[in-house]
Amino acid sequence: MQWTLVIPLKPLARAKSRLADTAGDGVRPGLALAFAEDTVAAALACPAVASVAVVTDDGVAGRELAALGARIVADEPRAGLNAALTHGTAAVRSARPETPVAALNADLPALRPGELTRVLQAAAQFPRAFLADSAAVGTTLLAAAPGRALLPAFGAGSRARHRASGAVELSLDAVESVRRDVDTGDDLRAALALGVGPRTAAAAARLLFPGR
Repeated sequence: MQWTLVIPLKPLARAKSRLADTAGDGVRPGLALAFAEDTVAAALACPAVASVAVVTDDGVAGRELAALGARIVADEPRAGLNAALTHGTAAVRSARPETPVAALNADLPALRPGELTRVLQAAAQFPRAFLADSAAVGTTLLAAAPGRALLPAFGAGSRARHRASGAVELSLDAVESVRRDVDTGDDLRAALALGVGPRTAAAAARLLFPGR
């Protein structure tokens, strides 16, 4: 089974506000773009992924991610994360109604294609399934089988909401790169320790060593 991934990305100027203690206003947009670029590149390198659709209204991000091979879907609802995911899923399935779809966070800079493959193979066993984040509070991936609605409920405490909605929580070891989203400075340091993609590594180096 090959999946279509739907990745939401808010305008870069408003992204990653919780990184304010680590990165200033002039740096955060570049970091957010680097996270998304490394996430999309790793996803497209995953054998279980047929295509990636990024839902965004940010022109810079749209151009850069399209250059990597992502389809860009305009965020027409402009009503937040879950509305963007619902809209992106509908756009994807308008062309391929029977495609399995998975929502994936845009801030997984340490993502490894092999680990994502394991998660998607496990998700394929259920009508709907999700993977909790490293903090075991949120969600980094929500999957829906062909013909099943995604029903995203992302945001603070989404792990409990997705479980309550009937999605099966995936219990997998050795998939930390799929769980390790980056919202805070501590998250970024943990992702760097795990090993991030080249764009995030370069952006983080400029953050740590501004004169480089």
